[in-house]
Amino acid sequence: MNKDRKKIVLIGAGSAVFTQGLLADFIQAKDFGSWEVGLVDIDKKALDSITLLAKKMVAKMNADIVISSSQDRRELLPGADVVVTTIAVGGRRAWENDVFIPRKYGIFQPVGDTTMPGGISRALRLIPTMIEVAKDVKELCPDAYFFNYSNPMTAIISALRKVVDFPVIGLCHGSIYLEKYLSRFLSVDVDQISSIGVGLNHLTFLYDLRVEGKNAWPLVNKVLSEQKEKVAKAGHEYNFFNPMLEDTEVPQFMDNPFSWAFYEKYGAVPAVLDRHVVEFFPERFPQGNYYNHVLGENAFPFEAVIERGDRVYSNMIDQAAGDLEVDSGLFNRTEGEHEQLVEILRSLYNDERKTFYINCPNNGAVPNLPSNSVLEMPAVATGNGFYQMFIPDFPETLASIIRKRLSVVDLTVEAAISGNRNYVIEAMLLDGAVTSEEVAEKLTDELLEAHKQHLPQFFGEKVIQN
Repeated sequence: MNKDRKKIVLIGAGSAVFTQGLLADFIQAKDFGSWEVGLVDIDKKALDSITLLAKKMVAKMNADIVISSSQDRRELLPGADVVVTTIAVGGRRAWENDVFIPRKYGIFQPVGDTTMPGGISRALRLIPTMIEVAKDVKELCPDAYFFNYSNPMTAIISALRKVVDFPVIGLCHGSIYLEKYLSRFLSVDVDQISSIGVGLNHLTFLYDLRVEGKNAWPLVNKVLSEQKEKVAKAGHEYNFFNPMLEDTEVPQFMDNPFSWAFYEKYGAVPAVLDRHVVEFFPERFPQGNYYNHVLGENAFPFEAVIERGDRVYSNMIDQAAGDLEVDSGLFNRTEGEHEQLVEILRSLYNDERKTFYINCPNNGAVPNLPSNSVLEMPAVATGNGFYQMFIPDFPETLASIIRKRLSVVDLTVEAAISGNRNYVIEAMLLDGAVTSEEVAEKLTDELLEAHKQHLPQFFGEKVIQN
C-alpha cells in the first residue's frame, strides 16, 4: 500500500449523482496525489452497484485511486483523512411522505428537506443517525476533516456540534449556484464574480456582489430593468421550471419572482432562489398559492425531482451491471453538491487560503447573530483549518429574518434529540406553515407514525446522551 495515499470515506455512497461526480473530480485532479476512496452504504444493492461503477471509472482513466467498500462504516473509518456524509434516512420514499402528508393539510412544499413540516420531519430521522456517525468519526479517525452534505444542513450541524462536539463542516453548492446564476444574469464570466453572504443553508443572503472587484448592484439593477421591459412588451408568463432540468429562454427574474422582489426591497439576493427560499416564508404562500401556481405541483414540481432521482439510481444499477461500457459523460465536469470538495481539500492541504461558503458555528464572526448559531458564511481554507470571515456589516433587517428561523432550528434539534412529541408540535407552529394547534398535532402524529421505523427516540428508546 502506498504510504502517502490519503483516504476519503463516503457514507451514503449510494447517492449516485454525488458519488459519481466526486469520483470524476478525483480522477481528473491529476495533481492531487494517491487516494483510497471508501464507499459506505447500508443498501447492499446500491453499494455493490456504485462500487462496480467506481472501479470501472478508475480503470477506464487509469487513475491512481483504490476503491474499497463496506456496509459497515466502522470497517472503513480507521485511518480516514476525510469523511463525507450524504445520507438520507428512509431514502426517497420517506422524502415523499415528508411532502405528500403535509399536502393533505393544505401545506405545499417544493422541496421539503430543510424547513416547513417536511424539513422538520426529515430532521427527526437524520439527526439521531448523524450523531452516531459523528461519534464513530470522533472515535476512529479524530484527525479527519468531516464534511456533511445531508439535509436539513443547519439542524444537523447544530445537533452534531451540540452533542458530539466535533468540528463537522456543512457544505452545499447553493451559494455557488447563485453566483453562477448571477453571472449568467449579468452576462459575465463566473470567475469575475465575488460575493459576501450570510444566512442559513438554503437561505443565505448575498448582500455584497462584485464583478472584477467593483460593486455589481448598479449593473444588476440595469439588467433587471431591461428584463422587465422585455417581459412587458412580450407578455411572458411565469415559468417555474425544475432547476434540475433544462432552463428556458424566459427572462431569469420571471423564474424567481419572489427572490427578485426580495432583492428590490432589501438589497440582497437569497440563495438558493425561489425553489428553496419560499419555504422559509410559508405565511406568504397559503395553500401553496404562488403567482397563480401551486408550489411543488406546477411550480417547481416535486414529483419530477423524485422521478429524476429514481431514474439516476436505475441508470447507476444498469451501468454497473455486466460488461456495459462506462459512459464517457460521467467524466464531464458537472455542477452539483460535490463540485468544490477537491478544490477545498487542495486549499486545506496546500494552505492556499481560498475562500468558500461553509456551514459552521458563528463564534462571533457575524456580531448581530447568536454566537452559538450555525450559519452559512464565507471562510478561508488554510493549512490550519477554516477561518470564518469577520462580517461586521450584515444588514439588521436580514439578521432579524435569520434570528426568527434559527428559533425553529433550535426547537427542531431539541425535538430530534429528546424524542419529545410536544417539541415537534411547537416547532411546526413556530415554523409558520401550520397556524392551528389541532392541525399541528394531527400532522405531527401522522408524520411520526409514517416514519416510525426510523424514529426510535419517539417510540420507547432512551433519549440521546452526550
